[in-house]
Amino acid sequence: MEQGHTGRPMSDTPDTRARAQTKITVPNPDTMVSLLGSNDQILKLVEQSIRSDVHVRGNEITLTGDPGDNALGERLFAELIELIDRGETLTPEAVRRTVGMLEAGVEERPAEVLTLNILSRRGRTIRPKTLGQKRYVDSIDKYTIVFGIGPAGTGKTYLAMAKAVQALQAKQVTRIILTRPAVEAGERLGFLPGTLYDKIDPYLRPLYDALHDMIDPDSIPRLIQNGTIEVAPLAYMRGRTLNDAFIILDEAQNTTLEQMRMFLTRLGFGSKIVVTGDITQVDLPGGTQSGLRVVQEILAGVEDVHFALLTSADVVRHRLVTDIVDAYARWDAAQANEAESDSTRGPRAVPGRRSGRRR
Repeated sequence: MEQGHTGRPMSDTPDTRARAQTKITVPNPDTMVSLLGSNDQILKLVEQSIRSDVHVRGNEITLTGDPGDNALGERLFAELIELIDRGETLTPEAVRRTVGMLEAGVEERPAEVLTLNILSRRGRTIRPKTLGQKRYVDSIDKYTIVFGIGPAGTGKTYLAMAKAVQALQAKQVTRIILTRPAVEAGERLGFLPGTLYDKIDPYLRPLYDALHDMIDPDSIPRLIQNGTIEVAPLAYMRGRTLNDAFIILDEAQNTTLEQMRMFLTRLGFGSKIVVTGDITQVDLPGGTQSGLRVVQEILAGVEDVHFALLTSADVVRHRLVTDIVDAYARWDAAQANEAESDSTRGPRAVPGRRSGRRR
C-alpha cells in the first residue's frame, strides 16, 4: 500500500536540501486503517492541515518538510493514534479540532480533551469537544459558582446539565434545579391560553429537551413530581435557600441586575451554581441593564467564583455557525467604532437649516 502526495517538486535546490524526513511506524494494521479513514478521508484532511508532505507505504508514514512542520505532523499523528487506541472513531471534525489545539500550543493533550466522558446513555456519550469546553467542565468541578459566557452553540447549557446529572447520579447533590428568566412571558402572560404552567412551559422547553438526552424520559415525570428535578422560571427562586442542589440559571443575559443578585444569594450549603448566557443576545426592554453583563465586574476577585469565557472556536454546531458568530462580532465592533466616531465629531448639521445669524 502506497499512498499520499509528494507536494512540492523535489528539485535540487537549497530549499529542497534543507527539507527533512520524519518516519512514523504504525505497528497495528487496524490502527493504520482507521488512521487513513474511509476512502482515505482522514489522510487527505491531514495532508490539507499540515505543511509537510505525507507519504504512506505499508505501516510507515513519512513526513517530508521543514523540521518544525514535521514535528507538528508527528504530534498530530500521535494524537490521532491515541484517539484510536482509546476506542474513538476518527472524524474530520476531530482532526480539525486536534490540529487547532496543536497549533495553539495548549498544554492539554488533544486526545485527553476529546475523550473526557461526562455521561453515557444508550451508547451515546456526552463529552467536551473543544479545549474551551473542557476547561469549562473542569471549572464546574473546581468552583462553587461558575459563569459560562459565550455565543450560541458552544454547549454552555448542555454541558452544565450533563454535569448536574452526573453530580446527581454520584449522590453529590440530592436535586437539580433548572431555571431561566421568561422575559417574553412576563410581557404577554395574560394573552396566552391555559394555566400558568401552560404559559411558561414554552420558555422552559429547551431545558426539558436537554434532560431527555441525559435521563430516561419515562423517569423524568417521576423525578419532577418528587422534587429531585425542578424546572421553573427565575421568579420562583425568590425567597428560597437552595441546599444540596445543582442549580443552573440559563439565558442569564435576560436577567436584570436585581434578579441576578437575588438568584446568586439563593445559594445554600452543599450546592453548586452554574450561570450560562450570551451577552450579545439580550432580550430585555430597552434601557434595562443586563445582570450578566455587569456581574463579572462586581464579582471580580471573589474566591470560589469563576468565569469561563467561550468563543466562536468552541461552537459545536454546523461549521457555518462559527462564521456567523464571527461575522456578527465584526459587525458589532464596526457599529461601536462608528458610534464612537460620531460622538467625537459632535452633532451633525440638520439638513435644510442654514447656519449663522437669523435675518
